[in-house]
Amino acid sequence: MSSNTVFFCKECGYESTKWLGKCPGCNSWNSFVEEKIGKKNNNSKYSSSHSNTFSNNNKVKKLNDIVVKKEVRLDTGFEELNRVFGGGIVEGSLNLIGGEPGIGKSTLIMQVCSNLSNKGIVLYVSGEESETQVKLRADRLKVTSDNILFFNETNIDSIEEKIEEISPKFCIVDSIQTMYDEQISSTPGSISQVKEVTARLMYLAKNKNITTIVIGHVTKDGVIAGPRILEHMVDIVIYIEGERFLSHRIVRGVKNRFGSTNEIGIFDMKDEGMVEVKNISDIFLTKSEQNLPGTAIVATVEGTSTILMEVQALTTHSYYNMPRRVANGIDLNRLNMLVAVLEKRCKLSLSTQDIYVNVIGGMRVDEPAVDLSIAMAIVSSYKNISIDPKTVFLGEIGLTGEIRNITNFEKRIKEISKLGYKTIYTNKKQIDNFKESIDAKLIGVSSIDEAISKVYNS
Repeated sequence: MSSNTVFFCKECGYESTKWLGKCPGCNSWNSFVEEKIGKKNNNSKYSSSHSNTFSNNNKVKKLNDIVVKKEVRLDTGFEELNRVFGGGIVEGSLNLIGGEPGIGKSTLIMQVCSNLSNKGIVLYVSGEESETQVKLRADRLKVTSDNILFFNETNIDSIEEKIEEISPKFCIVDSIQTMYDEQISSTPGSISQVKEVTARLMYLAKNKNITTIVIGHVTKDGVIAGPRILEHMVDIVIYIEGERFLSHRIVRGVKNRFGSTNEIGIFDMKDEGMVEVKNISDIFLTKSEQNLPGTAIVATVEGTSTILMEVQALTTHSYYNMPRRVANGIDLNRLNMLVAVLEKRCKLSLSTQDIYVNVIGGMRVDEPAVDLSIAMAIVSSYKNISIDPKTVFLGEIGLTGEIRNITNFEKRIKEISKLGYKTIYTNKKQIDNFKESIDAKLIGVSSIDEAISKVYNS
């Protein structure tokens, strides 16, 4: 077998015979890495070069003549996870689960295996852990099903043969970075290996209608290790997020061919495994009898879930020429913009203040609807005056200081009222168009300085 040296783009998988500073495929800079690959013999019937991939009938058809079968969804045993999958895991789909080491990927998947084993044979392929390690985890999680089969292997050819022999309904691969094709000379985890192994698993899933879950490691940048084309090849990409020293985990869908990509699920990592959190807002709100300055409440929407969160801010005199701006859970550029608006439009002297903003619970929020709550938390800390803990702030702030409309307005308002909050400050025009009766008091504001005036003069 002869070998060649080629260059791959880590972002999109573009292949070149020479190194390029800028990728012609995705325009990324410095993304090319060198790989040694071997010329394949194409012995495998599921090789990525196999021309008849998804059907035995490769004829051209009219789009109107194609009959669409209703997708079959399978219950994972967790309502939170089902929602992230779009209503349950789709039969015959290829799914990628990513997360940092120790975040709970293998624990959650083992629990899912236990629930899926009631519907058919589950083949658990491990390339990282021995059978003893996997058995110890199963015992800790009280997984005892006879329908779960274990196979300790990293060679994709052997895995294909075993799948042909067993014909499982479900297949788990832990992890994709340990699997290799012996006809490719590069090491396991390299770009060419990850691409080829994932392609062959995809063909197995589609041809044999085997529901497959692949576990992947993430890099220090928080993305799946390997080429970004890996995420393009699979049907669903889910990340498990969370701080290692906190118990809760956020399961977030970032790609879903069968549903919304905005859904999240919340779990608690406990000794008995992952446990669903039914009332999501509980973990993002501080249960404190003291009403301290520098806190504000906001309602954010993640998919179909409305979550109330607490934003905390701290302002303190800076002893440096360039004051610090630290943002945890929000975009730092967004924080700098809001501080500039508060200085310009509200005449607050924040240029001499170090400003720290944190979203409680380790959640990251990127939607602009949290602008007003961030600004009010900063003002509360700066003035050292507390805000009523039963008050919620909703609104995007423009560069001129105006409070702009937000999406999912009615949904947020109803959830806030249901949870017992008494006052809501938000865009005045949206309040005028809101006709439903709720227990909470709606106060309309047109600008950030008007909001500050009403909060501290009421």
